[in-house]
Amino acid sequence: MAITLKDLLDAGAERLSLELVWGEEYLDRQIEEKAINRPGLALTGFFQYFAHRRLQVFGLAEFTYLKSLEAKEREVSLRALMEKNVPGIIIARNRNPLPELRALAEEYKIPLLRTTMITSHLINESTVLIEELTAPRGRIAGTMLDIMGIGVLLQGRAGIGKSETALSLIERGYSLVSDDVTEVVKNSRGRVMASANNLTRYHMEIRGVGIIHVPSLFGMGAIRRETELDIVIDFHPYVNDADEDRTGIFPAEIDVLGVKFPYYMLPVSPGRDMANLVETTALNHKLKMLGHDAAKELDEKVIGSFLRKSGR
Repeated sequence: MAITLKDLLDAGAERLSLELVWGEEYLDRQIEEKAINRPGLALTGFFQYFAHRRLQVFGLAEFTYLKSLEAKEREVSLRALMEKNVPGIIIARNRNPLPELRALAEEYKIPLLRTTMITSHLINESTVLIEELTAPRGRIAGTMLDIMGIGVLLQGRAGIGKSETALSLIERGYSLVSDDVTEVVKNSRGRVMASANNLTRYHMEIRGVGIIHVPSLFGMGAIRRETELDIVIDFHPYVNDADEDRTGIFPAEIDVLGVKFPYYMLPVSPGRDMANLVETTALNHKLKMLGHDAAKELDEKVIGSFLRKSGR
């Protein structure tokens, strides 16, 4: 997934202290590679391994080298770089662009940006930011909670009780991440991270009560800005459990951004303590992650007992 220079500028104006020097009408140029490049060797005329699809950063070394050249040599060096059609150039340490750099950027329609950050910090931070901006992402219906370090997404039809269950779990000391709609993004480690939409973050809708602000009622410990998704729990009306798996030996799975997650289907009926069931499901999953699977252990005991009695 490619991003444009405008995407980077919008996201990094504060985080990277980025400002536009020239080229507002050309900010739709795409950054095709996530890494950042320092064009030191390219400025000397060596282009064999030049990463021209990457954003280029001019730091102290690049400026010192260019200033060591005569004006004509400097123009030749920079023109050779610009002819590679790089997506854009960031100038570090808040330096003003050299006259030749500004003139050639305008000629080749390559935007110039500037930051107050030193070069090494800029490269690290901008690489992380580009990774975030290009990561696979989506939006799914459901309420997200953190239960003792387990990221739990509650799904189900409207009015079935997801928010009410989440409210009960918050009262027990667990944390809300998002209500009703959850933003998901797959990071560079292949983990799916869940968070709330910026407009609705830390708010919940409770039928009959209305909109509530969770940290105002329950404190800052009742919210999390982001958490890793671990399991998905689906609430559905109780009808007949004859065909349902009652052992949990072979849990279902659901795909979120190309990653498989355990998928638990909990029937809802009057009198069932759904908060307790969700809490138990999350804690049982945590035990499984630690290597303790109660369903499989019981199954092995039953099979072992049968084999002993049958003399096998």
